[in-house]
Amino acid sequence: QVQLEESGGDLVQPGGSLRLSCAATGRTLDYYAIGWFRQAPGKEREGVSCINSINTTYYADSVKGRFTTSRDRAKNMVYLQMNSLKPEDTAVYYCAPACTGGGGRVTISYEYDYWGQGTQVTVSS
Repeated sequence: QVQLEESGGDLVQPGGSLRLSCAATGRTLDYYAIGWFRQAPGKEREGVSCINSINTTYYADSVKGRFTTSRDRAKNMVYLQMNSLKPEDTAVYYCAPACTGGGGRVTISYEYDYWGQGTQVTVSS
């Protein structure tokens, strides 16, 4: 099973931007649909974005128009560019090679048991 590592989280003011990175070691991400998920304290993990193997992207309604996911095949990386950040975007963000999207929702596409530690995004003034 491919394991991923997230990075790029930080403390940022409302309206600011961050770019998160998702890296894999030892296996290409080219054939995987890579999803970004987040979990805020006291809440369930929710899907944020999904990019499939042909680079079709899907977003949750809560981030549509503000977040963009992309893939760099040469670097074997997937990114989440987050703009116009809001306090409600505060969460630990995870990436996973298991997502599907549509209808303003992103979900995990199968039982994935190899979640990394995630990266903390805090939006606060």
